[in-house]
Amino acid sequence: MNFKNLTLSILALFITTLSFGKKAKEQTIALHTRTSTMVYHVNKWGKVYFKYLGSKLQRPEEATLVSDEAKEAYPAFGDGSSHEVALLATHADGSLATDLYYDSHKLTQNDKGTLMALRLKDQLKPFFVTVYVQAFEKENTFTQWTEIRHKEKNPVKLESFASAYLSFRADSYHLMHFNGGWAMEMQLTEEQLKRGTKLIETKRGVRATEYENPSFVLSFNDKAHEDYGDVMMGALAWSGNYRLAFQVDDQYRCNLNLGVSPFASDYFLEKGKTFTTPKMVYTYSTNGKGEASRNLHRWARNHALRGGQDERPVVLNSWEGAYFSFNEEKLQKMMDGAADMGIEMFVLDDGWFGNKYPRNGANAGLGDWQTNRKKLPNGLESLIDYAEGKGLKFGLWVEPEMVNPKSVLAETHPEWIIQREGRKRMLVRGQLLLDLSNPDVQDFVFNAVDSILTAHPRIAYIKWDANRHIQNFGSEHLPADRQSHLWIDYVNGLYDVYAKLEKSHPEVIFQLCASGGGRVDYGALRYHHEFWASDNTDALTRLNIQWGYSHFFPAMAMGAHVSVSPNHQTKRSVPLKFRFDVAMSGRLGMELQPIDLNDKEKAFAKKAIAIYKSLRPLVQHGDLYRIQSPYGESGYTSHGFVSPDKKDAVFFTYCTKFHRRSERGHLRLKGLDPNKLYRLTEINKTGAKWTPLIEDGYTVSGETLMKKGIRMRFKRPMESMVFRLESVENPGL
Repeated sequence: MNFKNLTLSILALFITTLSFGKKAKEQTIALHTRTSTMVYHVNKWGKVYFKYLGSKLQRPEEATLVSDEAKEAYPAFGDGSSHEVALLATHADGSLATDLYYDSHKLTQNDKGTLMALRLKDQLKPFFVTVYVQAFEKENTFTQWTEIRHKEKNPVKLESFASAYLSFRADSYHLMHFNGGWAMEMQLTEEQLKRGTKLIETKRGVRATEYENPSFVLSFNDKAHEDYGDVMMGALAWSGNYRLAFQVDDQYRCNLNLGVSPFASDYFLEKGKTFTTPKMVYTYSTNGKGEASRNLHRWARNHALRGGQDERPVVLNSWEGAYFSFNEEKLQKMMDGAADMGIEMFVLDDGWFGNKYPRNGANAGLGDWQTNRKKLPNGLESLIDYAEGKGLKFGLWVEPEMVNPKSVLAETHPEWIIQREGRKRMLVRGQLLLDLSNPDVQDFVFNAVDSILTAHPRIAYIKWDANRHIQNFGSEHLPADRQSHLWIDYVNGLYDVYAKLEKSHPEVIFQLCASGGGRVDYGALRYHHEFWASDNTDALTRLNIQWGYSHFFPAMAMGAHVSVSPNHQTKRSVPLKFRFDVAMSGRLGMELQPIDLNDKEKAFAKKAIAIYKSLRPLVQHGDLYRIQSPYGESGYTSHGFVSPDKKDAVFFTYCTKFHRRSERGHLRLKGLDPNKLYRLTEINKTGAKWTPLIEDGYTVSGETLMKKGIRMRFKRPMESMVFRLESVENPGL
């Protein structure tokens, strides 16, 4: 470049910079919930900075007065940032530089709260980013996402595209995250963040939560506590690859870069098209993670779960009671037992379909969604008739994203299978994935489920499973230069199928399952009523699993089943009362063959199910209070559910290790009204005269129960207690 051209380029850049400076008006943008405030600041040069997220500010404009090395609202590569960036794009001319400035913003009041649309524009190119934040006023929760579009002549390659970028200043940062594979999901890990970047991520494509859940608790200045301290709790609503980055930088700020993983995910955005990132959900609490969880639970019931205000039925699922080996008579006997115990829904699990390739094991039949006439010669309608004759509703298992090589579908449409051209197929559980980036495959998957529900309109429940992840990476549908779109287009294709089924069959309950808890995220839960927490039904192990899930997901969405003893996964023998007491703190169900229970066990199960139904409004719609953690040293685990009006509560307590004769458990309750009087009643007893609740039948004030607490006499592992508190106006003392 000669001197004349260089001078003209510098002059053009200077004029452009001046134009942005003149256009921009220094201003504060604030969003509020009932207890929280978020603040952005537009400076005089047109740059937009994230300034604050925390407890509610009466004068949010003052947050901009403090000089604290704030970060841009959506930092892009090429704007001079030396830290984590939210956006990396290769423009049509090959340039990697993007420099975003304020263009406009709009605050809109809606029935949820306030929606912010913050429009940013590149300094030189017709490239636009809109950052959206929805503040949920009543639930003290925010969702954030981004839309990217451009008017450049040729496609722009997006290489990183975060949903949210946030930055905090504190003396120290502790990160709590949740991990674990099949049969050991949502195990809690907490660590202090040091300088550098900590990643929570997955590259498995479709079972996003199999090893790491896309959720976190970030606490400031101390470890996360239940009832005090500043915490931010967040979860990404996405079922594919994700990357949650926590960078403690050279200024000791903690920068959060949250969204879809950029791994092998370059996305070519055509002129005039819009790329939308998934939503990041988060809440801020100054009263610990307990309050943050209750915020998210209320938000989920009101805005993120299908039928969040409806009660979930008690279910008997056939899997552990029958596996693949059943006929109509065996299933009818299961329904007989279910009805006798007061169960409300019978769900027929895997093994009911396939004729040329009958589904008698995991290696055949997936994709061929016709009733197996050898096993069920009278078809599904006969089973539905029988179930309804017993007062039960009927549900069915499907796995429509998958295909076995031994299937008519694989023979007919091999091009629909995700595969590496010319390379050996890698099988998991004897199956492969269908290519949901392909609209024809989306239509097939939708029609497979829709035709079942249309032919059998009395089916009331679908258990949707997904038992493998992406390994054979490759799409015959996508062009050679767009193969990296598969990660994102698959998930969006799946969501499109979910949405069509929700519209076509709004009355059907959908359960989210993926080898247990392999797909528990708010992206998929938007289209489901509940999730299967884990294939591990061992009650002692479930304490940790359900404790982990409880941080982000309400109890009404968490399938928790009573199974046989010894347990099929751990081989551990667990008392029936303990199994029920654990499962009753979620969406109660059973996973067994009822005839395997003796008469005494059946009688106890019937009583326990009736008790659960009386507790169901509390468990499924009450506010959760975690008290004693299974990760603690006390050997007790406890939590409770309190009605919003504080008039009713139920608490669950479990003993997990041996306590000596002189030791007594002590439990300070939470969430009660200190000015109310409560009558304590132990429920779900075994019939023994001895009770672990010393105060059984007492009437005590909420203040005393929370400040002084109660005593517990149980001391052996796998002993448990459930007790109810009902407020009384005239205790008669």
